[in-house]
Parts: sequence; structure tokens; C-alpha cells
Amino acid sequence: MPILLHDTLANQKRELTTLVPGAVGLYACGPTVYDFAHLGHARCYVVWDVVVRHLRARGYRVKYVRNFTDVDDKIIARANQRGEDPVALASRFADAFHQDLDALGCLRPDAEPRVSGHIVEIVEIVALIGLLVRKGFAYAPGNGDVYFSVRKFPEYGRLSRRNLDDLMAVARVDAVEAKQDPLDFALWKGAKPGEPRWPSPWGEGRPGWHIECSAMTRKHLGDSFDIHTGGKDLVFPHHTNEIAQSVCACGDAIHADQYARHWMHNGFVEIDDEKMSKSLGNFSTVHQVLERYDAEGLRLFLLGTHYRRDFNFSDQVLGEAELRLGYLYETLEKADRLAAGLAPAAVDPLLERCGSALDDDFNTPRVLGLLAEAFTAANALCDLKGKRSPEQKSSLAAFAAAARSAGQTLGLLRRAPRAALLALRGKAAARRGIDGAAVEAKLLERNQARKARDFARSDAIRDDLLAGGVAIMDGPEGTSWKVA
Repeated sequence: MPILLHDTLANQKRELTTLVPGAVGLYACGPTVYDFAHLGHARCYVVWDVVVRHLRARGYRVKYVRNFTDVDDKIIARANQRGEDPVALASRFADAFHQDLDALGCLRPDAEPRVSGHIVEIVEIVALIGLLVRKGFAYAPGNGDVYFSVRKFPEYGRLSRRNLDDLMAVARVDAVEAKQDPLDFALWKGAKPGEPRWPSPWGEGRPGWHIECSAMTRKHLGDSFDIHTGGKDLVFPHHTNEIAQSVCACGDAIHADQYARHWMHNGFVEIDDEKMSKSLGNFSTVHQVLERYDAEGLRLFLLGTHYRRDFNFSDQVLGEAELRLGYLYETLEKADRLAAGLAPAAVDPLLERCGSALDDDFNTPRVLGLLAEAFTAANALCDLKGKRSPEQKSSLAAFAAAARSAGQTLGLLRRAPRAALLALRGKAAARRGIDGAAVEAKLLERNQARKARDFARSDAIRDDLLAGGVAIMDGPEGTSWKVA
């Protein structure tokens, strides 16, 4: 079955076609590292992580490139506020970004270029700008800046499906006297006091934001590549400008689809039904969320909405995602125990059904629905009274193997069930202010009461624990507990 994806440029689902059969070059616009990663970053890069995982599971050789923007106006402003070197500040936040995405189970890219650390890329940026100037698509007004002439590119705005007049009405255009047109954008910025700088034919300065990605894709993936991804907030102006400068520099005939063959964009994050924004005070970093919630629970939650749709974040729905994850691990633990030592008699069709759902524009909510159905059936089989037949046990073994394989593509179910359940319980207990050691002491007291056949005392302890948010389960392997 072919892989279909929604192409922003075509504004429709298209079959994935690649420049080299069996290989995919994928570029994801990386973060501007002047602060900690927020939930929008988590949503974006978890999505592209699943895309990469699924393409590889389908046999593609994927080269995954994601940049760091570590030279930027926001970085320089934040560094000046703190009296810190801009490159050092960006490096610190880049390290924190890695820690957050590692916790979320995201694979590291195959290449992760930074402007400050890749002198070759800086040289290529200058060469690319010079090429645009020589071709007449860019101009240097003599003040150290270089601008791209938007009206020289007929297909400008095709990605956002707006004409130049519409863009003039909505764009934040700088009233810079040196510009020939308010929509023109900077390719190179002349150096100002206290800013990082590199030499160029137009004087010392630094690259503009948009040209950076064109240089990085050209360096690591070539003049044309297969998939370009990013948040939908990047459609205009960033990706619109990136297409213009890259096509004009590299294309003999000027067509927007000669740069990246497919464009994919993910939706926004809302907090309690309002768009996440620092100005609204509803801004949450990944680190803040992971202090209170399980990272795999957050990943499960993020994948519960199709990547192109906006989604709503709240503590309640994230807590519900943790409960669902706990149910999955509880079922896996039971299936593993009942099917211990058995090899699956056949491949469970669950795995191919999940793969087919991802083939259709990476439909992770559909995959999670298929997993929910399979886990419900497996849980019912695990809870049957009496002994299971060898065929039933083999079926559970096949289910567990398929569930883990499907989970691997989603970046889920990576842990041993017991370890995962203990971690989930610890996060839930901390949020509720439940002291795990005190609960264990109560369970010990209850077990002693049961041995003494003091069932009234045993029941009273159970009821006290439940009133405090703790549910206990008596089983053949002893008594366990979880947050109710």
C-alpha cells in the first residue's frame, strides 16, 4: 500500500514519491533556542518522530535533518538581558531541548546543524546569498544588509494560498527605508554592536532566519529533497520565504515544488481551549509538565489528535492519558505472565492494521483506537476464569508481540510493564500528595491483620486508603496498590 500524506503546497493528500527509490530526505525546522522547549515543540517533534519511525518501518532509508536556530534576534535580546554570550545561551537551551525530547522518546536526527558551530554552512549561506544577488533576485542597498525581492518570484505566497496584496494586509512588515518593497525580507543583516558576526562581501554581519534553513537543507539534503516539515505557524513567512530563495537560487525554471517535493505542517496547541501564549500566561514548558506527569503519558496524549489538527491541553486530559497508558501496561504484564515461554503461533493482524492506518497520512488516533480494541480483547482473555488453552496463550503471545511492534513505531510501550507501572504510580501519587512509604506501611499492617483474621481491621485500613485516593488489589502474587 502506498503512503499518503497531506501536502500543504498541493492542499490535498498525495502519494509519497521520492527522488531516490527507497530513500527519504526529511528536513524538520528546528527550534530557536532562546528558552526551554514548550508543549508546541513537544507536539511538533513527537509527530515528525513518528513519521520517521514509520517510514523506516516500511523499509525506507531515511535521512532526518533538524536544525538549531542559534543566531537570531530573540537569542541576542535574551542574552543581552542576562549579560550572557548569545551562542553560549543558545547552546545551553539546545542541551535542555535534547534532554526534553530524549525523555519523550524522540530519536535524534541524523544531522543537526547549527549556524554557530558549522562554519561551512555559514560560508554556504554567503555563497547562496551571492548567487541570489547575481541572479537579480536579491539586492544590497549599501548599508550592510541584503534583501530578497519578493515580487521577482511569481509563485510567492503559493504555500499559504495568498496573493501579495493579501500578504501585505496580514504581514508584519518592517518599515525599513533601505527596502525596495515592504514585503522584501533580509537575507543578510549588517552587524550591530554586541551581536555575533561573520565576514561577507557586504561587510560583517549574520544570516537572516529564512536563509539559514535554505543553506542547511542544501548542505545536508541537496538542492531538492523529499519532505519538509514544521508547525503551521511557519507557513508564512518562514517557509514561504524559504521556498522563494531556494527555488530562485537553484531552479532553472521557477516552480515552488522543485525545492521540497512534499510539505507537512502540524496544528497548534491550545491550553484549556485558548491558544498557548506567553502573553496569556498559559505557557507551559516540557520540563514543567514532566515534573508532574509521565513522559510516555504525555507522548500518548500528543498522538491522540491527528497531527494536522489543533489540540487542547489540560491537566485532566493528560491525567486520563496516563490512566490509559497504565491500562496498556497492566494488560501487557498479564499477557506476558500467561504466555511466558511461548512463541506466537502466527503474526497478529493488529500490526498490519496499525501500519495501514499510518500509511494514511500518519493517522495516529486511528492506531490508538485499534490498539484500544486489541487491548480490550486481550484483557478479557487474560481475566477469564480457569486455565487458558495453549491456543489462547499463543494468541496472547502474538498480541503482546504485535502491540509492542506497533508501539515501537509510535514510540510507546518501550518499558518493562512493572517498571512503567511503578513510574506512573509515582507521578500520580506525587500529584495527589500521597506518601508511597506510608501506603506500604499501611499494607503491611493490613496483611498482619488478615493473618490474624482481624478482617474488620483489614477492611478499615482498605477503606481508609481508598478515602485517601489509594486503591488496593489482592492477587496471587500479593497485594499491590495504585492511585484511584
